[in-house]
Amino acid sequence: MAPAIACHGLCLGMMLVCMAHALKLDTFAGQAEAKLLLEAIVDQPEVQQRKMVVQAHQDEEEDYTCSESKPCKLGCCGPLDDTGAGVCGMGPDFCGDGCTSGCHWKSECDPGWGSEWSNTTTCLLNVCCSEFGFCGTTQGFCGGKTVPNPECPVSAKSASKKLIGYYEGWNHQRPCGNMEPEDIPLGYYTHIFFSFALMDPDTFRMDVMDEGTASRYGRVTALKEKDPELEVWIAVWGWAMNDPGPYRTVFSDMAKGEANQDKWFDSLISMMQNYGFDGVDLDWEYPVAEDRGGIEEDFASYVNLLRRLRERLNQEGRPYGVTLTLGLNLLWRNNINPERVVTGLGFYGRSFTMKDPSCMAAGCEFLEGAGEGECTGTAGVLSAAEISKIIDAGADVTLDETAAVKIVTWDSDQWVSWDDEETLKMKLEYAHQRCLGGTMVWAIDLDDGTLISSLGKASGRAKKQIITPRPWVECFKGDW
Repeated sequence: MAPAIACHGLCLGMMLVCMAHALKLDTFAGQAEAKLLLEAIVDQPEVQQRKMVVQAHQDEEEDYTCSESKPCKLGCCGPLDDTGAGVCGMGPDFCGDGCTSGCHWKSECDPGWGSEWSNTTTCLLNVCCSEFGFCGTTQGFCGGKTVPNPECPVSAKSASKKLIGYYEGWNHQRPCGNMEPEDIPLGYYTHIFFSFALMDPDTFRMDVMDEGTASRYGRVTALKEKDPELEVWIAVWGWAMNDPGPYRTVFSDMAKGEANQDKWFDSLISMMQNYGFDGVDLDWEYPVAEDRGGIEEDFASYVNLLRRLRERLNQEGRPYGVTLTLGLNLLWRNNINPERVVTGLGFYGRSFTMKDPSCMAAGCEFLEGAGEGECTGTAGVLSAAEISKIIDAGADVTLDETAAVKIVTWDSDQWVSWDDEETLKMKLEYAHQRCLGGTMVWAIDLDDGTLISSLGKASGRAKKQIITPRPWVECFKGDW
């Protein structure tokens, strides 16, 4: 298996941010890598291109030349000079007449050389397209049109207002490390998002993952009786639903037709009313992305879907909520109030088997995912509870201050990044500084109670002491 790069911050919930060494924004590869550094990843083909840049330039700096025997790692090898050397790049100057190799490459966006040479005309969310054909938000991409970060008093601690926890409704299927609804620690969370409900590919009506998951809907919403300030929402879809299979295009198929949208709205509202859900979280991963089953029409369809869903929910006479879960960079140019945005945190870690046991730092190469966890049973992913046990057994732990993440290494070649009390505080402070409206964690049931206690403490939230009343017959036992 070919080696890849172990990157910083891989436990940041929905976000996957890889950091490169010695970035130089005035170079072609630097522009490409800056996009990877600055934006959250949505697994599209362009992301794989940027990963290749990281790997290609891990051990060499500013070598963007090519030849007949040396193709570009990213981009087209342009016309060769008298010495037989060329330069890597995008657009007609490199990929057009005289192109030596890799002539199929297209840029991420069109800086003016036409759709023949680019994947899209403009960048998503109207971010800047650099002269090299990559999307971004900083001066290297926008020139003088930089976008200022929002400002607010840090003392306001805006990110403490909401603490959203996703609950994996299928966690009962794990052999250990389970959490039943009644075991969810109350008081910390302002919202619980029950994950996931599905959609029938033929009728576009709401569907369940399995009976065990469905049997827990009402048990989770019943927690509001013990914690009246809590809201419980239903999260729809999820990453796996856009894997190859019968569900892959269902969201696109539903969203592009208003008649199909109406079928889904009716079913969704019925489900929310039957079980007492307070809102819906749409976890479509990802609209438009071809490698995730998306189509170009998703861009317009999703906007129309959300507008019509909001209008329909408003007709129900109660304030149902709607949220989106996407791994996107937070962009203020569209006048999005940062208090309506929450940052994602992970109660799990991405783990790797490293290529060279003598190179265990962030940026070193890895071969594959680390060994499966006892309870999670998936190579490359470990729950917070599993990581805690590894640390207790004597693993080495270091702090990466740049990424605000802890790196845990053990058994000579095993590596995982994760958050503990120290790094959760660092990320919460970061969210305060950017005026965000809260935090969310994936997932409640991956923690043994340690991390949520730390995050709750940093957010000024404490576990509720729930007193379960004894049956009335018990109250009158004994002598009168």
